[in-house]
Amino acid sequence: MRKTNLYAAGVVSAVAVAAGAGIATAPVAAQSSTLRARAEIVGEGISGVAEFREIASESAGATDPRYPVGTIAVEISVRVKGLTAGAHGVHVHEIGACEPAFTAAGGHFDPGPHGMSDPDANHPFHMGDLPNLIVNTGGEGGFTVRTTRVTLSPGPTSILDQDGTAIIIHGNPDQGITGEPKSGVSGGPRVACGVVRKIG
Repeated sequence: MRKTNLYAAGVVSAVAVAAGAGIATAPVAAQSSTLRARAEIVGEGISGVAEFREIASESAGATDPRYPVGTIAVEISVRVKGLTAGAHGVHVHEIGACEPAFTAAGGHFDPGPHGMSDPDANHPFHMGDLPNLIVNTGGEGGFTVRTTRVTLSPGPTSILDQDGTAIIIHGNPDQGITGEPKSGVSGGPRVACGVVRKIG
């Protein structure tokens, strides 16, 4: 099913990023949330979890001027172990499938009519584009980010739509640039995948 892009802009901001000897997270002010989702991330020798929660617009705007009242933000927390040290591209992909291969997840989540889900084209402007995951020498990494590019509630940018979505971790860093199709600028090989599922 082809998804549709009505909103091409959005804010993606890091709340906390893990690096160094362990996974560190900064305290986040208590927020009310309406919906939650979760993905169990797996790959060869890799395991982790991604948690999603939709934050009430008033709460998001109270602590960050980039989220004015009336804005819906989704907070995404990713924790993974078993990866090689360094930066790894992370994205929400357009289909909720990891089997029979991680390619089943399709391209980057970017509903249209003007969407372009090719992972390397129109990058890093897809709805599902996220910051790099920084992994320490022990193979562990994590981050917490907020984005206004997607929602959990029903609508044209919901990642809980009819055919679902998946979160993919790549073997290489996301270079944050647009490249030719299959150039690998968004992170190259897919090394871990998790289907996003609504909680409750």
